[in-house]
Formats: sequence, structure tokens, C-alpha cells
Amino acid sequence: MESKIPRPEHPRPQFKRETWQNLNGEWNFAFDGQNEGEKNRWFKAEEFETKIMVPFTFETKASGIADRSEHNYIWYQRKFRVNVESNKNVILNFGAVDYLTKVWINGYFVGSHSGGYDSFAFDISNFVDYQAENNIVIKVEDSRSKTQPRGKQTYKEENFLCWYTRTTGIWQTVWLEYVEQDLYLENIKITPDLDQREVELEYNFKASNFAGDYELITEIKFEGELIQKLAFNVDRRDYKFKISLDDKNSQIKLWSPSRPDLYDLEIKLLKDEKILDQVSSYFGMRKISIEDDKIFLNNQPLYQKLILDQGYWPDTLLTPPSDQAIKRDIELTKKMGFNGARKHQKIEDDRFYYWADKLGLLVWAEIGSTYKYNDQAVENFSSQWLRVVKELYNHPSIITWVPFNESWGIEAVKTSRKQQSFTESIYYLTKSIDNQRPVIANDGWEHTVSDIITFHDYVESKDELKETYLKNWEKLLQNKEIFNDQLYIEGGKFIMADNYQYRGQPLIFSEFGGIAFQDEEGWGYGEQVQSQSELIERMKKIMEIIRAADYFEGYCYTQLTDVEQEKNGLLDENRVPKIPVEEIVEFNQMTVE
Repeated sequence: MESKIPRPEHPRPQFKRETWQNLNGEWNFAFDGQNEGEKNRWFKAEEFETKIMVPFTFETKASGIADRSEHNYIWYQRKFRVNVESNKNVILNFGAVDYLTKVWINGYFVGSHSGGYDSFAFDISNFVDYQAENNIVIKVEDSRSKTQPRGKQTYKEENFLCWYTRTTGIWQTVWLEYVEQDLYLENIKITPDLDQREVELEYNFKASNFAGDYELITEIKFEGELIQKLAFNVDRRDYKFKISLDDKNSQIKLWSPSRPDLYDLEIKLLKDEKILDQVSSYFGMRKISIEDDKIFLNNQPLYQKLILDQGYWPDTLLTPPSDQAIKRDIELTKKMGFNGARKHQKIEDDRFYYWADKLGLLVWAEIGSTYKYNDQAVENFSSQWLRVVKELYNHPSIITWVPFNESWGIEAVKTSRKQQSFTESIYYLTKSIDNQRPVIANDGWEHTVSDIITFHDYVESKDELKETYLKNWEKLLQNKEIFNDQLYIEGGKFIMADNYQYRGQPLIFSEFGGIAFQDEEGWGYGEQVQSQSELIERMKKIMEIIRAADYFEGYCYTQLTDVEQEKNGLLDENRVPKIPVEEIVEFNQMTVE
């Protein structure tokens, strides 16, 4: 194995402290086939025999193990020293671990976390030795349970159709932060208000006491120039301020795909003029809104040209192999003429959203689905979704929340008031945290309460698409049956669930295409094509219908890359285009004469 630490960049650019320590790299590792590790006190282990390269899971080639068989109980161990004096607290952070995590430091249990997509942290100050090596041991439990939000990870023994290799264990960066014992900034919530030309900042502090004269100073800068400065004394746990961003030229810098301008935040906590805590962040002045059946970005009409992005790599699966690989995917997406991505069934590495913010890519944020409906699934999903929305809130690139897809995990939502109530609860829970972004409660069909109504249809016949989307689209929205008592959308699905009516929301064709070549070992939607020209021709025939149906406010093409057995990407797994990029640009620029 290489000794170089993988993924060395700071994992959370929107809340960055200089005093941090990356724990990626070689760890010791063990499978626990009989789940006897806790009983046998493996949490006191000094070393396991196998080696693994964190943050890549054992299923991946990059981990050094490359075992894709099922192992539901695994252990990690390594030694580390803290690079700080004992007057600082030590926070242990995890970007994401799938699924149930338990952590011990020097043999002492410090905490657990359930969920595979959200970050979490433990204060391990009371357990570490500041002068010597420390032993960290982690147990991760996973399963094929359909009540876990799992997305595209297969719930069967093997991969099938569009479900891929499982991800088990640590799959994002592990790191330490060093903070003040008495008081430090825990998080900040940033809400732009374009119409009022101001930004709202909500500060939340972690404190053991407020004894002393603490002052917080926030500087807002644009390209190094100071725009505004805010200072206040800290004597409680939370504050909220609205700050005008009118500069001397009275020009607000807007964030958009064509010009992704970002403001920088520098936050300092002082006591007796000494800096105790320092955090850097950023934000974009961006407004996403809906008026009648139209979507607006910064009060201008927005037509969305999205690509479905699964976020998988051949040697690292869900974990991006490098920061450059994330950036490259976004650059390729924009180069092909798309202005956004529907990050499908995956809450992504935070660096993805960072580069989307920096480079200007619209993002639909969508969590992995469960595949069974019961009380446990409701609890698992709701708690993790709430944490994800709060965690990703500050990213200007995210313009839409997508908690459900194609009735996965809510199979009876068309008729079941119980499952419909669940989707409503998630919709309103999301709005209670974020009342600015649209929420699509069930992307594709069988919508309940939803800000945008979306369509998934992989029919390849131009005539059939014409019949559905040019001739009978109003009947489709009214849930009326067509074509010999069958509703012609893929799978015979209705657009609206029972008890719900279309109320004039914007419409987006959010899945179509998925075309594969005939000679590829894998599958795509519909008949496979034999040549580049045939692929291009079919893509353009479908786009003619979407563009002619001028009631659509955008589309999402399936998909960016091949993933394992699913061979229907515009790029292969190694990000090599299958057809000339110029043809994809032309596809995205098509108009109807």
C-alpha cells in the first residue's frame, strides 16, 4: 500500500478550522463474521492483522482488500497522537460511515451513530492522552435491511439492474479538530435574502460556561475586499443577525451557474483580544423561487438542463477517489452543456457541493431510499433526512430537495393515506428548516404534496412520446387513463397519488434516456443501439418532444457515467465520453422550430 494519505484536503470547506488533523490513511482492520468482537473486548485491541486504506471501504480496490462479499460486522483500529496542548478539546469527526458506528478511545466507549449519509462527531477530550499515543477502535455494523436508507446499494446478495455493490464502513474522511474547552462555535446557518439585499447569520455555540468577556467578529469579504463587519459579545448559545450587503457601488454579487460569485466569511472568537477560535466559510447570494408554473433563479426564468449523477467510481465506489476527480466530473458536466445535476440516491461527499458552489452547478440533493415501509423505516429515514438538510443548508448550489424517488420505500403511496402522510410529514419537516428551496416529495410519479411535478419515462418511440406528452399531457396531469385504459407513462404509473390534484406547479421531465450500446456487457433502457450516430439520433428525437412540450421547465438525462452493470452513461466508468462532447452540447442546445 502507498503511505501517502488519501483525500488529504479539508473535508468541510464551508466550516474550516486551521487546527485540524487528517486521520485518513492506513488503519488496521478485521472482519467479525460471528459478531463476537464486543463480547471478546476487541475495543481494547492494539492491532488487527489486516490493513485497510481509509476512507475506502473493504469492497473497493482502493482499500487494499477488494472483497465484495457481504460482511456486516467490521472493525478498524489505529494509533494517533493529538497535535495540541491539553487546554484544548479534541473533536473526532466522521464525514460518513455506513451504517451503525461505535467508537472507543483507549478502551473507553465514547459514542455511537446510526446512518450512512450524514456527518457526525464526538468530543473525545476526556478519553485521550495528550502526551502519548492513543488507540482508537471503531466497530461498524451494516445489513441488507430495506428499512435503512441505502439508495443504490443492493439489498440482495448480488448486484442487479440499477442496484450496485454495497458500501460498508468508513467511506468519507475521518479527522480531528481542536477547540477551546469553555466556548467555541459549533455551527452557523447562512440564509441569503436577495430581495432585501442582506444575509441572515445564525450562530450556535458550544459552551461549558460563559465566564469571561467573549467577543465574536465576523468579516464578510468579496475577492479579498471587506464588505461588512459584525462584532458582538457572546454570553449565550445562539444568536441571529441580518446584515446588509450593499457595498460602496450598491452592487450585490449574485451566485449563478454562469457566474458563481461567492462571499467569504472569516469568523473569530476572542477573549481579552486573544483569538480562541477561528472558522472560515463562504456563501452565495442566490434565490430560488416558484411563481405559478415557472421556476426562477435570482428572479430570472430558469430552464434546468440536468444530468443524473450516481456518484460511483470503478475502484472506489461511493467514495470519490480524489478531490480532483470530483472537480473533473463537474467540469465535464458543464462542458457537455448541462447546468445542473440530480445527484441520484446519494448524499455526496461535502467536497462535491463545495466544487458545485465554486464552479457553478445547480444540484438536486436526494438521499438514498429505503425499500420497505414500517415504523422503523420511518424513524430511520426521518432522523437522517433532517440531519442532512441541516448539514447541507448553506450550499448555494443546492436548489431542490428530493427525499423520495419513484415510490421506493413507499410502494403503496398512491392509495395509502398512511404513506401519503409520511411524505407530507417529510415535506413539511424540510420546510420547517428551509422554506426557500422547492421540495419534490416523490420524484417521478404518484406525487403527493410537492412544489414541482416530475416525470420519469424511458419510452424510446417518438410517436408514443408525442401521443403522451404533446396530445394527452393534460389528461396525464388529471390522472385520467389513456391508451385503452392504460396510462402511458413508464410502468403504468399515475402522476398524482389518490387524494391529490395537480395545482399548477412547474413540470420537469426528470428521467429519460439511459441508452446503452449493443456490444456492452450490461444493460440500458429500451433497445440498445449499434453506433454513435444511432445513439445521438435517439437522444435528439426524445429531446424534440421535450422541447416541443413547452410546459416543461427543464429535464434530467440519464445518466452521467456507466456504473458497474448499468452501461447507459454518456461517459464510461473512467469518464471517457462515448460520443463526441460537441454532440452532447448540441443536444442540450436544441430548440423546436
